[in-house]
Amino acid sequence: MLPTSNTVLRRLLDDWMVGQELVPTVIGEFEDSATLKAFGQAGHGLFPGSTVVEKEICRQYQVQVVGRLDSVKQKFYAITVERRLKHPAVVALFNAARREILV
Repeated sequence: MLPTSNTVLRRLLDDWMVGQELVPTVIGEFEDSATLKAFGQAGHGLFPGSTVVEKEICRQYQVQVVGRLDSVKQKFYAITVERRLKHPAVVALFNAARREILV
């Protein structure tokens, strides 16, 4: 099961699979990542997930990691209209994301 072809993750996965000469049997393409994970939870196949939220995916959907693709990396951006972060909640979110994502 894969995200739809209009997503960055799908393009990264497609490029990786071409490089590995893999042709998967795709049983579903999902616009919504929660729906993709729910189908995986129901046992319909493997699905990609970010290692950043791996523990949460495993906990919430009662699934297990079967492998990792270290060469496939997503980028996350935080965009603000201010040059400096001022609001305490936004600063806390930014700092938490920096600790968790920039590992």
